[in-house]
Amino acid sequence: MAAEEQPAPTGETTSFDDLNLHPTLKKGIREMGYASPTPIQTHAIPPALTGRDLIGTAQTGTGKTAAFLLPILERLLSGGRGRIRALVLTPTRELAGQAEGFLVALGRHTGVRGAAVYGGVGMGEQERALRGGAEIIVATPGRLLDHMSRGYVHLENVEIAVLDEADRMLDMGFLPDVRRILAELPRRRQTLLFSATMPPEIVRLAQEFLREPKTVQVGSTAAAAVGVSHLALPVPTHRKSALLREVLRDETMTSVLVFTRTKHRADRLFRDLERDGISAGIIHGDRSQSQRTRALEGFRAGRIRVLVATDLASRGIDVEGVSHVINFDIPAEADIYIHRVGRTARAERRGDAYSFVSREEEDDFHRIEQRLGLSIPRSTLPGFDYSAPAPPRDLGIAARGGRGGRPGGYPRRGPGPRPHSRGPARSGPPRYRRR
Repeated sequence: MAAEEQPAPTGETTSFDDLNLHPTLKKGIREMGYASPTPIQTHAIPPALTGRDLIGTAQTGTGKTAAFLLPILERLLSGGRGRIRALVLTPTRELAGQAEGFLVALGRHTGVRGAAVYGGVGMGEQERALRGGAEIIVATPGRLLDHMSRGYVHLENVEIAVLDEADRMLDMGFLPDVRRILAELPRRRQTLLFSATMPPEIVRLAQEFLREPKTVQVGSTAAAAVGVSHLALPVPTHRKSALLREVLRDETMTSVLVFTRTKHRADRLFRDLERDGISAGIIHGDRSQSQRTRALEGFRAGRIRVLVATDLASRGIDVEGVSHVINFDIPAEADIYIHRVGRTARAERRGDAYSFVSREEEDDFHRIEQRLGLSIPRSTLPGFDYSAPAPPRDLGIAARGGRGGRPGGYPRRGPGPRPHSRGPARSGPPRYRRR
């Protein structure tokens, strides 16, 4: 594979009418309220429509899903129906469900049928869709292989394959599964690979399975989304939960996504928030699909103010209007930070990203700053007691923030004065005291 790297065209497409799409697709686009394509859509859709293999890199939240679904739908408007002609592989259940939702909306006037195949739910309905003539399958690799092992998945007619969030599939260990699936597809096909970053392993995968692809890169993959305001809040590890509760007193923080490193910490934080009367939800790998779906729908609808998540969900949450992302734990890699904070400031909006940085995490955070080329300001919250001692570890449930009078835990929020609120107009981070 000799990747053809070209700069993005200088003439920007200002309307979907400028793209060579069928009127039925343009109707679906208008009904979704989209007027202008994003840069990745502008530069990826035209070569994809010609049947070329393509590598597309862009930050999260820039419209990559429509950039591959529209060429798929355009292609499938002609030709036979009732067999699997397009396959989209994606790393998480949330991303699969999200892509299926876009597929239904964009293709509602085309008659093209699609189905999502992912774990955490029963296989019966998915089996019926696979047997029943869906033309587009959006699947996570593991669950698709489960169906393939049963002998009723027929991929010999696949004309176009998409690897969505390829770097995330690599991070999650799906690369062997992806190779097994791609080996079952016809050699003569179109392959599109979309990723937020391009580590060497993804480059090698592209060399193995793509033929003379056109490479389209929009923006820097080492930069966070434009419109994100970054702020670091140094705090001892044992005071992070208390700091989060104080920060959430700011009523302008209407839709808050909080990331932890582990499922255990996510569970503890979720229980703390619920106990303090804060409407919260939680998403991580040990939650059932129905639980994850309810949490995400509640967050999207505004019934849940705070959604606690592990990095499993960092690319699977497509929610408009996330006002704040909070890095409760600092990630070890800058790419993870970029994907987390990309959940806010989506679609050219603005948003805030706060990072709770303990002394032990300063080195990781410094590497993130170096990667981003930023010196992120540090601030403190006026009136917050950073020096309070850690709770003793031998008080059982109470020491872990448990029930009863909460000895050794954090005090309940009292009726004292509230910190400064920014009011209804959001113009940046709260006015914390600079260090």
